[in-house]
Amino acid sequence: MVAIGETGLDFFRTEEPLHEVQRHSFREHIRMAKEHDLALQIHDRDAHRAVVDTLKADGAPARTVFHCFSGDGELAEILAENGWYASFSGTVTFKNSEGLRDALRIMPRSHILVETDTPFLTPIPFRGKPNSPYMAPFTVRSMAETLGVGVNELATQLTANTHEVYGRWDETPVSGRAAE
Repeated sequence: MVAIGETGLDFFRTEEPLHEVQRHSFREHIRMAKEHDLALQIHDRDAHRAVVDTLKADGAPARTVFHCFSGDGELAEILAENGWYASFSGTVTFKNSEGLRDALRIMPRSHILVETDTPFLTPIPFRGKPNSPYMAPFTVRSMAETLGVGVNELATQLTANTHEVYGRWDETPVSGRAAE
C-alpha cells in the first residue's frame, strides 16, 4: 500500500446533512495516512475550501495529492504554499480549461503529477471516449506545451515526482511505506 485514498470531500450531489459524514471519514483517512506515513490521495469536487480547511485543521500528511486537480490559480497557490501536489488529468487539454493551465503554471514542477482517471476526463483528441492509460502522453504533451518545456524533460520530472510520492515499483518502497 502506498496511499490512502481516494478520499476527501464531494459536495457536487451531496446534501448538506451528509457533508459532516464525509468530513468525519476524510479526517480519519488523514489520520491513517499520517500514522502510516502514506501519501493521501484527495478527491475534491465542489469542496475546495472545505478540503483545504480540513487539511490545515488536522495537519496534512507529508505527501498530499489533489487527484484530478480541478482548481484554479488561487487553489494552486495554496497547494504550492503547503507543499501539496496537484495531479492533472486530460481536462488540462480542453480549450475552455485556461484556469487549469494557469494553475499548472503556478505549481512548482516538483509538485505536479499526471493521471488518466480512467474511464473519465479523456484528453483531446479523444474527448468523449473512455479514457485509458495509453492516452496519458497526450496530457503530458499539453502540459509541456503549457509550461514551455520539452516533453522528455517534463516526463522525467513527472516520473521523479511520482517516485517521491509513491515510491518506486522496482525497488523497496520509500521510507515508512515498506511492509514491517
